[in-house]
Amino acid sequence: MSTLNIVIMTVGTVALLLWLIFFILGNKYDGMFDSLNEKDFPLKEIYGVGYAALETFRYSFNSKSDRKLKHEIEILYGDKYAEYFLRVIHAQKVTLSMTLFVISFVFYGLTNEIGVLLVMFMFSGLAFYYYGTLTHKKILKRSDEMLRDFTEVVSKLALLTNAGMILREAWETVAKGGNTTFYQEMQRSVDQMKNGVTEIDALYEFGVRCIIPEIKKLTSTLIQGLIKGNSELAAILQEQSKEVWDAKKQRVKRQGEKAASKLLIPMSIMFLGILIMIVVPIFANIGA
Repeated sequence: MSTLNIVIMTVGTVALLLWLIFFILGNKYDGMFDSLNEKDFPLKEIYGVGYAALETFRYSFNSKSDRKLKHEIEILYGDKYAEYFLRVIHAQKVTLSMTLFVISFVFYGLTNEIGVLLVMFMFSGLAFYYYGTLTHKKILKRSDEMLRDFTEVVSKLALLTNAGMILREAWETVAKGGNTTFYQEMQRSVDQMKNGVTEIDALYEFGVRCIIPEIKKLTSTLIQGLIKGNSELAAILQEQSKEVWDAKKQRVKRQGEKAASKLLIPMSIMFLGILIMIVVPIFANIGA
């Protein structure tokens, strides 16, 4: 057995022992992860491993990146659960990364290929990075979904307020018109108003949760309209409805241009393949 194999086996044994120790220590945290969605949090049954490791090394959950992550979590899950999901996400990425790291040595033992070990190490690092950035990707996806409904919502609000309906009633009526992310956030604001939160505060929080500049502009417009009076609000919303329709046209146009540019890559590959099929036989015949 070579020196390299001995070193790799030693490191693998230590990594496995540490994983088992953290697994045993993490059993007391199992209840913490029971309520999680299996789709969003795969292998949640072993997240105690990562959480036990974080607790052992007294991780503070208060770094600059943690504060940024916590803000993203507040957008997705609300302030009430931000601290909980912050710990869950850290436990998730540490657990899956450690597990893949240990499995790397198993694959090396089966293949005896150092390249396989290095590739598995790479997957371990990628797992840590991927699950750390998943919240940000969810927010981007959520923002795209909200933008698709944005134009329709503004048009409905403009129509209802112009017909004489007060903003609160118009908001509640529109909120019941769908079940996508945008409408769910509107329904959340309706619930806040029914529970005693003022319209201005509920709309402000709605804008904070949505984070999209266009929606923040809408909420600012609505708040100003509430202060000035419903008559001016209807005119303001009509004007903004025209603006958002123009913005949507521009957005669709840009998306079409992006789609066209993406098609250039496969077209170039196909052209290169055809060129090779034509040129290679010509040079082969010349050589003959």
